[in-house]
Amino acid sequence: MVSVMQNVAIDCADAYELARFWSEVLGRPLHREDRPGDPETEVMLPEGPLLHFNQVPEPKTIKNRIHLCLRPTTTREEEVERLLALGATLVDDRREPDGAGWAVLADPEGNEFCVLRSAADRAAMSS
Repeated sequence: MVSVMQNVAIDCADAYELARFWSEVLGRPLHREDRPGDPETEVMLPEGPLLHFNQVPEPKTIKNRIHLCLRPTTTREEEVERLLALGATLVDDRREPDGAGWAVLADPEGNEFCVLRSAADRAAMSS
């Protein structure tokens, strides 16, 4: 017997607003019953576990021990710019002059995540 992963839980101060941010990032809807002020909300992913947002009283204080890595369908640079416009902040720029690397961003509540090179970026480097 094995366990099946149900969701990835993210603690936050405002579950609905942070879920809305991630809904925009991923282009996926919130659960149809979620409303502003709900202490728990979910972003519905097409397959695999859900992103589940839990409202908690304490703020984030240290670096995440687990984080999401995003592989954009556009270029990494275009995706970083889009996410910054949505309210993310650049935490650490690990992009290399030759195009390798990634960008570490944080969502509006400070949870870090990475933006990797897109498939097109990777293909351009190997040609």
